[in-house]
Amino acid sequence: MMNIPVKKPRAYFKWQNLVIMTTLILLLVSALPNFYSKQINIQLTPRSEASKPITPQSLKALLFKQEQQLAEISADKTHTSLVLSDETVRAQVEKVLQDNLAGQYVISSTLASNAPVWLQAMGGEPIKLGLDLSGGVLFVLDVDIEQALTERLTQISLSLKSMVMENKLRGVKVSGSGQSGIALTLAASSTGSLKPLLAEISRIYPELTPEKVTAHRLSLAYSEPERVKFRQQIMKQTIKTMRGRIEELGITEAVTQQQGKNRIRIELPGVHDPEQAKRIIGATASLEFYQLAANSRAMGVKHIRDENGRSLALNSQAVFTGANIKNASPGRDQMGAPLVNLTLDSAGGKKMSKFSKENIGKPMVTVFSEFYRNKNNEAVKKSKVINVANIQSHLGAQFSITHMPSLKEAQELALLLRAGSLTAPVTIVKQQTIEATLGADNINNGIKALTLGIALTLVFMMLWYRGLGLIANIALGLNLMSLLGLMSLLPGAVLTLPGIAGLVLTVGMAVDTNVLIFERIKEELKRGRKVLTAIEVGYKHAFATILDANITTLITGLILYAIGYGPVKGFAVILCLGILTSMFTGVFVSKALTNLAIRENKQKLLGVAP
Repeated sequence: MMNIPVKKPRAYFKWQNLVIMTTLILLLVSALPNFYSKQINIQLTPRSEASKPITPQSLKALLFKQEQQLAEISADKTHTSLVLSDETVRAQVEKVLQDNLAGQYVISSTLASNAPVWLQAMGGEPIKLGLDLSGGVLFVLDVDIEQALTERLTQISLSLKSMVMENKLRGVKVSGSGQSGIALTLAASSTGSLKPLLAEISRIYPELTPEKVTAHRLSLAYSEPERVKFRQQIMKQTIKTMRGRIEELGITEAVTQQQGKNRIRIELPGVHDPEQAKRIIGATASLEFYQLAANSRAMGVKHIRDENGRSLALNSQAVFTGANIKNASPGRDQMGAPLVNLTLDSAGGKKMSKFSKENIGKPMVTVFSEFYRNKNNEAVKKSKVINVANIQSHLGAQFSITHMPSLKEAQELALLLRAGSLTAPVTIVKQQTIEATLGADNINNGIKALTLGIALTLVFMMLWYRGLGLIANIALGLNLMSLLGLMSLLPGAVLTLPGIAGLVLTVGMAVDTNVLIFERIKEELKRGRKVLTAIEVGYKHAFATILDANITTLITGLILYAIGYGPVKGFAVILCLGILTSMFTGVFVSKALTNLAIRENKQKLLGVAP
């Protein structure tokens, strides 16, 4: 049988090998931070210059009574430092120090890596661990879409009342709001103004569908497609706001995703104070700025009482809302009173500039609103006036909210405003705290399973395929390292317990790729081809089969990622990334290694003589 001409193996040592080597080096370097542990550094600094840092002996005695273990302790002239190697005892140690030393010392803690300086300078970060591995808090939130729709229709109703009043449309009455929609009642003499009124409503509120109830009565409501669109917008805005609030809490490894139609799943790995997270995540605060109405009895005026019980009449339309706030920070005025400094976006800045220019010397009212659940588990909106101030000058995109009750309330309000206000009320329907010790057990068990699977696979490949089995084992090791590096590079990749199962599955998939190739090479050798020709043809013909099998598995993984959440999504991420790295190392890297190891036609390969 004639052998197909084949290029010399050296031809493969050009740009292909350069690309493979560069990719492997990048992935291996990005995987290195996973092999260095993190340690907790706690510093105790005296509150006054006259005080001395606490001695290591006193600190050891204090923590020994509490049965806490320290990895290292040191002291200098300015502060005392503790190093904890186990993050599971961090909360316990901090509590002991706060209870006994908070009045005398400032206690601060940081999380640092043991990685070399050069690796940290490159920005290398280890794989983010999911809730089931690192411990933390799980929240499931229910978003009240119906209440949000009711609030939206109420605002539209007030706006229509103002529109009727401004256009002096006599005989037109706006009534009703909520799920049933908005009703327009027309007197017999006002039917002529119906068409221009409806045209204006359609222009401003295209989502409303007018329906004729009687000859003199119309109903404005959301159609079913518009309700679906409204729900999607509310869920999207709520998820974005929740992510902003979590970032403000300093949690960078959280998972926030939609679960079902009206629920949001939030995983906060490493969080040890669930009450603080609950207070911020569950808040449904919003901020609105109103002008006092000129006529308190006019149609479409909102009435609200301030903290002194005085009734205020507000125009139905807010000058601008919290949605226009770009940044917010707490501070103090010249007298030391707490305040919140606001920075508006371009749209809010234009609104504020126009309004303040036309209303210098007139008051502007700041209203803070939030939803809460009453005893009947109904969402109730509670609004309060937090500021009534005269506009002293022409304002722009930056101004302040004064008269805050305390600096703590100013800080929390600034945090909520930075993260964004919620259109729909949310309710925490599930809260679960997972201890870090459980995560450590999961990691240990997962690593044992992975180690056992890899060991058996390596032994089988070496015994069955001998020299090529060694190449497959090297490619398998590079595959796992590449997968770790790829996960470290992707900001959204989180390793969960099912993800470890995905790692074990990746090992099998990577080996399966090499088995297909080696069996194909064996078939070519049995047909009488020379070794180098059989290797070239084996890799070429097996590639189509490998590609088909991996594409179908990749499609399954993408579907799991799209519709799954939590552990399912974690498994899908590892599965999809594992397919990519298995294809890369199982085909391209192993072929390069094969060409390096076998550079001439041997007498025998895989037990078959050519």
